[in-house]
Amino acid sequence: MPSIDQQDAQYFLDLIKKSKRGKFKVYIGMSAGVGKTYRMLQEAHTLLRNGVDIKIGFVETHRRADTHALIEGLPLIPHRTVFYRGKELEEMDLQAILNLHPEVVVVDELAHSNIQGSKNEKRWQDVIDILDAGINVISAVNIQHLESHNEDVFRITGIEVKETVPDSLLQQADEVVNIDLTAAELITRLKEGKIYDRTKIETALSNFFKSEKILQLRELALKEVASQVERKVELEVPRNTTFRAERFVACISSNHEIAKKILRKTARLASYYQGKWYVLYVQTSGEDTDKIGLATQRHLINNFKLATELGAEVIRVKSNEVAQTIFDTAQKHSITTVCIGKPHGNFWKNLTGNSLFFRLLRKVSDTDIDLVVIS
Repeated sequence: MPSIDQQDAQYFLDLIKKSKRGKFKVYIGMSAGVGKTYRMLQEAHTLLRNGVDIKIGFVETHRRADTHALIEGLPLIPHRTVFYRGKELEEMDLQAILNLHPEVVVVDELAHSNIQGSKNEKRWQDVIDILDAGINVISAVNIQHLESHNEDVFRITGIEVKETVPDSLLQQADEVVNIDLTAAELITRLKEGKIYDRTKIETALSNFFKSEKILQLRELALKEVASQVERKVELEVPRNTTFRAERFVACISSNHEIAKKILRKTARLASYYQGKWYVLYVQTSGEDTDKIGLATQRHLINNFKLATELGAEVIRVKSNEVAQTIFDTAQKHSITTVCIGKPHGNFWKNLTGNSLFFRLLRKVSDTDIDLVVIS
């Protein structure tokens, strides 16, 4: 553990960095077509009229006439032309934004994947570079692109969203604004041709744009913004009481699907409580690299990458004493909550209390560490 002096120095260094960083405003919505880009461009016009040096880094109007018309009169930073697989494509020009250094830049589609060969793999990583350069950013994202909601969105829509944004990015936002419509209003906009081309309307109505799906996505978006506001209050409103700093550890194995569930749910817990979190993988002798398949190893590495994107620090330990290793790691990192997967497998081990769950439960029972079982 770092000393108190080191912690004080790090805290002061963080304050200095924070003061030099650009401010970050994010518009969030339950789906495409609610009006996020429209609101960003309206705000850009307002700022421009008030003498703010604002530029458009990248907006995606999807050929929506009302939205596209709002680009008129706003200073645009030319896009970068990229040739990829025989096609000429356009990407946001990150370096041009950094060179011009406007006071505010509008960057749409946070979850966008940059073309291979770009400086960053994802646009949200470009935004971090821009913020670190001291430039303020206004951006937008749909709730289905938030990484920790990935499984909820799949359950609701049946669509696996591939382009995601880590929750930690939203936590860096100084302001999160929900653009809300009722399901009926959104469907009306779709039928009027304000979201997609008229040839796509019937298909959209019979798939994604069903009232029950929209309502559930709307609930996700509203809850996300509510939790952001709650966090902001916790951080910025002085309290007389002393809060326990929550720290989480997500314990995963090489079981790919269960590990992903544990990662996403622990990320949401850490996000809600504004707590630091870790991912612990205890590699037993049965999971040595020569004993598990290449596909399993690849899934494991992907889960480490996912954990890092979600804001976790990954810890890997070789040991056959899994419960003891989890307990030791929890104590070493001042963990308040240990998250593990639902006990399964050997019936007799569960019955006699010899499963990992019961062994770990016995170890933490006399401490302040909470044990959370994620199913």
